This record gives sequence, structure tokens and C-alpha cells, in this order.
Amino acid sequence: MWITRVVSAALLTLGLAAGPAAADSTPSASPSESPSGDSAAPTSAGTSFRTAREIEQGQTATASGSAGDYLYWSFPADTGQRPTATATVELPEEHAAQTWQLDVYDGLRRRQACQYGAQTRTAAADTSSVELTCVLRTVRAWSEPWANDPLPGTYYLRLTAVDIRTADLGQPVAAEVRVESKDMGGAAAVDGRLARPLVPGAAVTPQQAEDDAGTAVLSDIEPEDGWASGWWSDRWVWTAAGAVLAALAGIGGYALTRGSGRPPHVPPHA
Repeated sequence: MWITRVVSAALLTLGLAAGPAAADSTPSASPSESPSGDSAAPTSAGTSFRTAREIEQGQTATASGSAGDYLYWSFPADTGQRPTATATVELPEEHAAQTWQLDVYDGLRRRQACQYGAQTRTAAADTSSVELTCVLRTVRAWSEPWANDPLPGTYYLRLTAVDIRTADLGQPVAAEVRVESKDMGGAAAVDGRLARPLVPGAAVTPQQAEDDAGTAVLSDIEPEDGWASGWWSDRWVWTAAGAVLAALAGIGGYALTRGSGRPPHVPPHA
């Protein structure tokens, strides 16, 4: 029957469309899926934006430092991702109350606001550790020049104590940072894309890079599958599925209303 065929085709189309969308909703990086593993993660931190240590999403980086230092790391974030940065600071056995803060900056060194999470926390006296979290907004493929939206490219983590007693300055501390992302899918997609991701050194000529190699570390990290083109998202799948369902509905409606196509039977005259 026409109705059975139409319903079967519609259910099959919905199943095919839901498959990619369900895949997009899974986190893009996890401890078990990290391509390089924590063994390749850096064990030190930079002291500025230019010397930030590069980490991949899903890696756990560690570093030793002193209370009052600025510790920097950098990581890549691509279109549609919502990064979550976490940091744990191991404090000395004896110390006064300390306030630590985890800041996130984009490739233009613009400070990005945390959507939620405790990016600033105060550790009471003699507390052994303090944990910080910053969940960024979803990275957009394109934005207005005047906006401060997260864009694909390199992001920086800066970890430091913002309120610390003078007597505690210089005491040894140990830090651990990790970044993971959730893929937000087509719900966060926008039209347009950047010509290039916001990666330091992307517009630097080879000669400039060679001249600057001794004083700066230019970022060369990127997502495992490369940078997204900015035009594809799972909303194209749902758009195509909607078009197919509309066509099937039209065919089904026509089949139900057209009749047999033969004129009604007229009994012969007596």
C-alpha cells in the first residue's frame, strides 16, 4: 500500500539523519581517545603568551612553579566545540589563604569569559589543593569584527595566584591542567567562516619565522582532523531529511486523494 511505503521511507530517512547528529553530540576528546596520550603531554609551563606550552585536548599537562608565577599553556579549539578547561594546584603544607585564577584567552589574546565554572577560588590556610574550572562559550565559525565571540584557533590558559600573602611568594607549587570539548553540532552553526584560524604565526612569512625563531615559539598545533571548513554541520542533514519527508508527504497525500482514476460505474439503461 502507498501509506505503508511512505511511512517506511519516512522512518528510514529519520534513522539516517539521526545517525550523524547522534555522533556529533559526543565529546570530541576524552582520556581514552587522546591520540597522543598523557605520556606526550608537557611537564612544564611557559611564562608568557609567546612561550606557552602547547597541549592537545584530552591531555593532562603538569608543571612545577612558585607561588606568584604566571603559568601559560595553549591548545587548539575548532568550530562547534565548547571547551572546558580544568586546573588543579597542589599547595605547600603550610600557607596562608590564597586566591588562584584560571584565565582563557583566544588567538588575538582577548580574554574570554567563562560560560560557567569556578575560575577563581580561594584556598583556606593549610588547604592542600585548589581546583578551578572554566567552560567557554561555543566556538563560532565566524563573527562580526566588533564582537568578542570565541573563534577557531589557538587558545591560551593562564594560571596564577591573584591574592597571596608576601610571605608565601616563591613557595613551591605543582599545577595540573586539562582541556576537553563537547561538540555542539549544528545547533551552534552559523553562516560564513574565517579565512584562517586565529593561530599565532599563520600570517608570518618563512623569513620572519626564521628571524623570530630564537625569541618566540609560534603555535603549530591543530585539531586531529584539521581545521573545519566552516560550512558543513549536521543541520544540512536535517534540512535534507526535512525536504525528503515533505516530498514523501506530498506523494502520500496525492496517492490518497487521486482515487482510482476510472469514472464511476453507470448501470445500463433498461
